Formats: sequence, C-alpha cells, structure tokens
Amino acid sequence: MISHFQIKPFYKNSQLPGWHLSFFFKGQSIKATYHKDGKIEFDESASFSPAEREQVEKQIHELMLFHVYE
Repeated sequence: MISHFQIKPFYKNSQLPGWHLSFFFKGQSIKATYHKDGKIEFDESASFSPAEREQVEKQIHELMLFHVYE
C-alpha cells in the first residue's frame, strides 16, 4: 500500500504535463517520474518484485486520476 503520496509538476506555472512523485511503500521512500503518456520511471533505489511493481503502478495511476485528472 502506498502512503504519503506527493506530486510536483515538472514545470512551475505551466500546463505541460509531467510530474515528480514521492511516496512510501513498505516503509521504503520511493521517488519516481510520471510522464504524460502514463509511463512511470522509478529511481534506481526502488526495488520491487514484478507483482509489487504492478501493484504500485496500478495505485499510482489511480492516485493520478484522482489528484490530477479530476
């Protein structure tokens, strides 16, 4: 489960899409980049099993829909 989810746009005062993300997953601080096409790039320090990665990506997409696109 993701906690303390935060987003920050790439560009201040701009409508250009792209966001920096930070959150905690299983007690580990994770940083990522969310691109306008929905691609997510995780920092090198993020280590997930394939199942965990799928779970985290799904949660991020849901949170982005709620925070950005609604």
